[in-house]
Amino acid sequence: VDYEVNAHKYWNEFYKIHENGFFKDRHWLFTEFPELAPNPNHNDLNDWLSENKRSEVPEGRSKEEGPGLKTEQHTCSSDNLGHKTQMPPLEEDVTRKLSHLEIHADEFPGSSATYRILEVGCGVGNTVFPILQTNNDPGLFVYCCDFSSTAIELVRTNSAYDPRRCFAFVHDLCDEDATYPVPGGSLDVIILIFVLSAVVPDKMQKAISRLSRLLKPGGMMLLRDYGRYDMAQLRFKKGQCLSESFYVRGDGTRVYFFTQEELDTLFTTAGLEKVQNLVDRRLQVNRGKQLTMYRVWIQCKYRKPLVSGAGPEPPVPDRILSSSAVF
Repeated sequence: VDYEVNAHKYWNEFYKIHENGFFKDRHWLFTEFPELAPNPNHNDLNDWLSENKRSEVPEGRSKEEGPGLKTEQHTCSSDNLGHKTQMPPLEEDVTRKLSHLEIHADEFPGSSATYRILEVGCGVGNTVFPILQTNNDPGLFVYCCDFSSTAIELVRTNSAYDPRRCFAFVHDLCDEDATYPVPGGSLDVIILIFVLSAVVPDKMQKAISRLSRLLKPGGMMLLRDYGRYDMAQLRFKKGQCLSESFYVRGDGTRVYFFTQEELDTLFTTAGLEKVQNLVDRRLQVNRGKQLTMYRVWIQCKYRKPLVSGAGPEPPVPDRILSSSAVF
């Protein structure tokens, strides 16, 4: 009960301690999820990927497990993580009004955009900023939210944050009364990267179903999260298991480890159809510490059915990825 009631406190403390220096930007996004760069300048994208080719493995915690394993102290580039001195006045005003704003079809942040992306559980922007910097589509607008007000403040004060192309807001994924700043059926893509695993299991289905209603017909929900028997799960000690496959870390944050079947049930119950549901198994070797680590992640893509008369594209066959990363 304490970990659920005080979850915001634990996550705020996490970001107060680590700020921007904990996770690396997720440059592997555009390889795994090309939907995030629908109309990019291909030369710019190739340059971006080339410059950051060493950053393709998701990062995580150095002492407590998280999205991947962090084996040495990393810092993000100064271009991504410089700070402004104050929040833009317009953004501050919109945020203040958000809690009681009635969303209309033509009156919401990014209402004139032609391609809208929402990231849930954005942290300090390690997904959002690579998208904004790589995708030059003038019609793109990115929404990002997090449970932690500290994390959102770090996003808004980042020098790469542009309120003309992005709207960051605090949101509790599990709060049934909390509203999103967009009307239903308005989003092209929803991103869930190592965030659903932090939700108490009996609240996951309603959370996914609410998000599903925000997608346009043909819109995609993209997920990458922990798979069952990942190294992080096997390393938890006695007393850290809250329920089956659901654990609490030493800092009070929680994590669940999924099977493909569980995620398929969550998405299809929410009315989405499978495009991809695969296991990504990775062998990571830390030569400096002489450690070998076996990671298990699950990656999913689920689509909101198209309108009647337009058949869906054939799904990508399930497959198991096996690869190694040496660093």
